[in-house]
Amino acid sequence: MELTFLGSSNAFAAEGRYWSSFIADKKYLFDAPPTLLPHLKQLKVNLLDIETVFLSHHHGDHFMGIPFLFLEYFYMTERKDPLYIVGPKGVENWIEDFAERCYPSVSGDAGYQRVYIDAAPRTEQKAGNVSFTAIPMSHDVGEMDALGYRVRLNGKTVAYTGDTMLCDQIYELADGADVLVVDCTYAEGSGPVHMGIEDIKIVRKHLPPETTIILTHLNGQPNVNGLKNVVTAQDLKTFRFD
Repeated sequence: MELTFLGSSNAFAAEGRYWSSFIADKKYLFDAPPTLLPHLKQLKVNLLDIETVFLSHHHGDHFMGIPFLFLEYFYMTERKDPLYIVGPKGVENWIEDFAERCYPSVSGDAGYQRVYIDAAPRTEQKAGNVSFTAIPMSHDVGEMDALGYRVRLNGKTVAYTGDTMLCDQIYELADGADVLVVDCTYAEGSGPVHMGIEDIKIVRKHLPPETTIILTHLNGQPNVNGLKNVVTAQDLKTFRFD
């Protein structure tokens, strides 16, 4: 399994980093920030190989790159295969409405099918050829649904929290995962709304040592010394797991 980070920062592009997102095995996108398209091109990802996009929640740094991908498929890179887009309930109306406001032409007959899937919490579902489970996270509770995803790829399991505070659902999400990609917005301390390095220390104690933890959505560079098998994401960096 291969995870490549398109960005590693929070909504404020802290330290000049780009907004957090990653692509697994060059096929499965986890969130879609505004810089999605240029970073995919820098990485020389074949855009036609992208099968599924997993969207964690409605904040702009996590989905605003989608219309540019649609635009690319409409004018530049002709797509025929379905594109699966997974997100919280109502994801189709949310994304199609936003895309229409950005570029009205891309919401019509695009020459390929966009298949939207409302994630049903704690239920195994399929998006194309890949199975996934969504777990509700604790982020801006009462304002929107925020989801983490657990996905099985090539014999490995990756879990992704999206944005969240420390909550028991993280352990549920990470159960059996080889890799946990986790919100660590605060390089010092913890919360509110997001996790920080002090939260990561708690998570590390709860999970098996063989579970690799990758910190993302960073506002700075947290000190991970002494934390076994914990690393920090970097823009355009690839992690490989055999």
